[in-house]
Amino acid sequence: MSSFVHILCRWQRVHGRHDLPWKSNDPYRVWLSEIMLQQTQVATVIEYYKRFLERFPSINDLAQAEQSEVMSYWAGLGYYARARNLHRCAQIVAEQYDGIFPRQFDEIVALPGIGRSTAHAIMAFCYGTHTPIMDGNVKRVFTRYYGIKGVTSTAAVDKQLWSQAEQTLGEAISESQTAVDMTCYTQALMDFGSLVCTRSKPLCDDCPIADSCYAKKHNLQKELPTPKAKKSTPTRHTVMLLLVHNEKILLEQRPQQGIWGGLLSLPEFSDTETLVHYLQNQGLVISSENELVKMAAFEHIFSHFKLHIQPILVKLNEHQQLQEKHLAHAYYPLENWQNLPIPKPVSLLLDTVTTAQV
Repeated sequence: MSSFVHILCRWQRVHGRHDLPWKSNDPYRVWLSEIMLQQTQVATVIEYYKRFLERFPSINDLAQAEQSEVMSYWAGLGYYARARNLHRCAQIVAEQYDGIFPRQFDEIVALPGIGRSTAHAIMAFCYGTHTPIMDGNVKRVFTRYYGIKGVTSTAAVDKQLWSQAEQTLGEAISESQTAVDMTCYTQALMDFGSLVCTRSKPLCDDCPIADSCYAKKHNLQKELPTPKAKKSTPTRHTVMLLLVHNEKILLEQRPQQGIWGGLLSLPEFSDTETLVHYLQNQGLVISSENELVKMAAFEHIFSHFKLHIQPILVKLNEHQQLQEKHLAHAYYPLENWQNLPIPKPVSLLLDTVTTAQV
């Protein structure tokens, strides 16, 4: 067997993570974990994964649920298109495959939100097929070990990485003349990249393949993978309205596409003056600072920009009300906001408001 594959499998059996809750050959559980782990750390995913499975124990349960409820169980994980695709994918499997996850690559990769690496992971873990994966951890291991240079997100380097992954696995199969334990090897690549060949300060002294690693030989651990050219991160500004009336909070249904798609959020305005004009047009008179409270501003960081949020708290008395609510606006009880599909920065604000016993 190829020394690379053999050594990593041996390392995995001794040092790998064997207590992860998604260790399974059930396609639903593997698929769910793969989607949750995209752009999200294992430590963060574990509790979300357990909670999600408690509510949606099967793909049919997920398919039959309302999207709003699915989003509420995803709120806080970010990258919400993943949840929408997850829900749609479950519906397709339920409708077109009788709730049984397909086994063929072409059918799996055609499902919403599933790319080549995720499809390969499902096939390797659940069906034992010799399909290599290529997630962020694996890219880091391969670029360092094989000395593959260039930004990994470019088409040329991506093609080179996949070619190397297939060659490495093919050599292992050819040399051993037996099937590779794909569950062990696939998990080994993930765990090794996460625990040993880390993004910063890789544990080269503990690495079982260090003697044949290109980056180690040439002292290029910091240079590989080749970093993207740094771009300045733009900052956007928004003013969020926390309008409280009779122990209820006004929330807005976000459109399906875009940031926080499908979630409930707070009404937003370009500046405080625009917010005040909105309230005045609704027949509300803001007569004192006690009725319009500027809360502490903060920043929420997205992958491509920073969002500077200025929260404004407005408390209406029982006789005040909006003359005409927007179709996307509705009041929700403050006591139950934790059960709603709300993005993390908004949940922080609602927690502050309820804790202060508004």
